[in-house]
Amino acid sequence: MQRHSLQSIIPRPVSEYDLRLLRIFKVVVECGGFAAAESVLNITRSTISVHMSNLEGRMKVKLAKRGRGGFSLTEEGRTVYEAMLVLFRSLNDFSLLVSNLDNELDGEIAILCSDQVALTRQLRLPQVIAFMQEQAPNLQPAINAETVPNIERALLSGDAHIGIMPEYRNIDGLDYQRCYSEPFYLCVGAEHPLYARTDAEIEDHDIYACQTVHPGVDVNFPGIEQFRRMTLTARAYQFDTRTPLVLSGKYLGFFPLSYIQGFLDRGEVRLLQPERRFYSVDHVMVTRQSAKNDPKVRLFFAAYQQAIAL
Repeated sequence: MQRHSLQSIIPRPVSEYDLRLLRIFKVVVECGGFAAAESVLNITRSTISVHMSNLEGRMKVKLAKRGRGGFSLTEEGRTVYEAMLVLFRSLNDFSLLVSNLDNELDGEIAILCSDQVALTRQLRLPQVIAFMQEQAPNLQPAINAETVPNIERALLSGDAHIGIMPEYRNIDGLDYQRCYSEPFYLCVGAEHPLYARTDAEIEDHDIYACQTVHPGVDVNFPGIEQFRRMTLTARAYQFDTRTPLVLSGKYLGFFPLSYIQGFLDRGEVRLLQPERRFYSVDHVMVTRQSAKNDPKVRLFFAAYQQAIAL
């Protein structure tokens, strides 16, 4: 059976009401049905049924079969139950960790981000920072943007605690935790000849003949396939430096929506054949292996787990 995260099952932030319904669902499953759960939850069977229906409605999946044949989980119900256990374990681990934190945890926690990843919705960095501040108010976040090689060097030398960047290689001495995936779409500037042509009018050879910006670092296999037949005549790793090349009307380039959306809204760029001209990039949180028990690092990861659970 394919595994899912609870976020993929609930395509929105998990609310306190969701957590309440999930806790009721957990008791029902572990009791084997509504009747046995009635006394444990101290609510009536009809109320349990309403809560279950509400949970199924919010998730838009059927969680259980119930009737004369007894209570049994659907395949989706088993997936939700397993994901829910992971969620509750993460919440418990977070509570345990912060309850044991030294109240005098202070100094800097250095976080280096590649490009604009600090702004991506999937990372939930504002919520992570809020949780860290609540639990260790004397801890001072120091967040900066760097290139991937510089992030790797800073982690290995101990000058940074956390690195957040695209995954493209693993280095001995560093630990990697995948946190989210983001598609990069081929974009064309408003001054480019292809901008005014519809996607249906554009042939493969039209795109392959255009000058295109390469990020200047190794990319994953889907990215290699996208670049394979393109005319790569410029190089720019940072999105901020890649943007003027595309806005010049002379180059095509790949960007994530989290960065390029404002330019799209203003009509300064558009996506080219987005249903096929894209590649997905996995982003990872990286630490030095010897620092995985550092209280600052542990607090960051606990705060991240808490943030994505909301």
